Amino acid sequence: MNYAMRTVSRLGFADAVAKTREALAREGFGVITEIDVQKTMKEKLGVEQRPYVILGACNPQLAHRALAMEPDVGLLLPCNVVVCESGPQMVVAAIDPSTMSGLVGESREFDAVAREARERLSRVIANIGS
Repeated sequence: MNYAMRTVSRLGFADAVAKTREALAREGFGVITEIDVQKTMKEKLGVEQRPYVILGACNPQLAHRALAMEPDVGLLLPCNVVVCESGPQMVVAAIDPSTMSGLVGESREFDAVAREARERLSRVIANIGS
């Protein structure tokens, strides 16, 4: 199962994170959590890790609609977006919200919300790759 949408960029890590945040904002997403995986692995395990950040992105309108239909969908929120170093490139990847539809079950209304979230996150990913 393909659960991610991804692109690569030649931007530096900090620039890729900044551009990702800007692209998310343009699509109505706020970053409500940020996990610096590199820092956490170093502090907790003493392990060196490539630059890697997980941004928990939330579009309040879409989240509200999804939660109203399926309260347990909060287990799958926020939509995670990863920025990480892979050799000379940065990889930016986002969860494909349509995978949530498969977990939640048959619902045209929920599928419509997931489809809109997917379209918005697809534009974010496309913006980073351009």
